[in-house]
Amino acid sequence: MPDVILRKLITSVEEIYHEGGPVADVPVKRASILAIIENPFAGRYEEDIQSFMEDLKPMGLDMSKKLVQLLGGADQIEGYGKGAIIGEAGELEHGALWHAPGGYAMRDQLAKSNAIVPSTKKVGGVGARLDVPITHVNASYVRSHFDAMEVGSNDAPRANEMALALVMSTGARIHSRSGGLEASQIKGEDGLR
Repeated sequence: MPDVILRKLITSVEEIYHEGGPVADVPVKRASILAIIENPFAGRYEEDIQSFMEDLKPMGLDMSKKLVQLLGGADQIEGYGKGAIIGEAGELEHGALWHAPGGYAMRDQLAKSNAIVPSTKKVGGVGARLDVPITHVNASYVRSHFDAMEVGSNDAPRANEMALALVMSTGARIHSRSGGLEASQIKGEDGLR
């Protein structure tokens, strides 16, 4: 199994008070953590890549714990998402290796997290940006929590790197009023409603 070689971690926290409407007393927060790691499969096609998911699990757990701390504790988290930018010498499938280690790491930190963790990935050059989707942690159909947070780094991913992202939020979009299932209506039976 290849080692996970970490070049750097980047964290970001947004506090959103308004989007042109009334100013909230308590802001909605979104936070991201981005790990820039070496891609052990860069520059060649490798048939068996699944074992690298096991190698990524400890890093995913560490990243998830840091996000929870940035947002004030697990009881504050209402939304989550994940994503990957693969450097030009890699392939899109390398980003798929982040699905289980990133998603399960976040769900491990939260008491109620029945919803699938939404995800996105792409191959991109240095400075590429990625909009990471966010949905409610317990019910994917809660429309107020459909959101995204942009992640990226000015010097990553290099051709032989991956940029692996986790994102969490503390609530609905600040002026959510588009209808649909509300967080207060969640039944929590199937991760959807």
